[in-house]
Amino acid sequence: MKNQFNLSINKPCYENFNQFKSTSLGGFCETCKKEVIDFSKMNSKEISNYINSNNSKKICGQFNKSQLTNYPTSFSKNKKHTFFSAIAFSLISFFSLNSLYAQKEDSSDNKKRITQNKEKRDIQVKGIVTDEGGALPGVNVLLRGTNIGVETDFDGNFTFPKPLKKGDVLIFSFIGLESRKVIIDNKNSKSTINLKIKMKPDSCMLLGEVSVKKIFKSK
Repeated sequence: MKNQFNLSINKPCYENFNQFKSTSLGGFCETCKKEVIDFSKMNSKEISNYINSNNSKKICGQFNKSQLTNYPTSFSKNKKHTFFSAIAFSLISFFSLNSLYAQKEDSSDNKKRITQNKEKRDIQVKGIVTDEGGALPGVNVLLRGTNIGVETDFDGNFTFPKPLKKGDVLIFSFIGLESRKVIIDNKNSKSTINLKIKMKPDSCMLLGEVSVKKIFKSK
């Protein structure tokens, strides 16, 4: 078994991360005169790599509580499967291509009908996002399952760049605040929906100096 390390924050800091001056990896705390790393945007591998590369430094960071857990000291690279995976992918692609050509003619008519029905259900979504302090700029609004999204402007307003349909899900996220999920449900069959979203502080975020404890395991 691989050696691991455990991350924790023994003394949480109650500075407001959203008030920090932005840096490439997080924000700068004027009280402590140091950079606070925003680990909440990193995946497990990125967190592990950063901690291992900076283990001689004192690190301050912001985490989701679920991220304060055990991490391997290194991630294995599964190169030996790459060649066989490439062959398998090529074979699948070859047989799939033949099937695709056989279905192309029939599917073209279906696509036209689907497109026509879809156009009838298109919904333009816009709105405003606020928190306890009022309008909230810079909130990420993302269509779930895609990379299509928009940010709220200086006044907290947004207009989603893509027409949506009933059942689509928008995710509203902002550092230090709880994410909101909104399911599009056009009950009145309107072509435009105006949303009013209020964000709340995220009680699952922790800020402070990072404590790293090594865990040694036998092979």
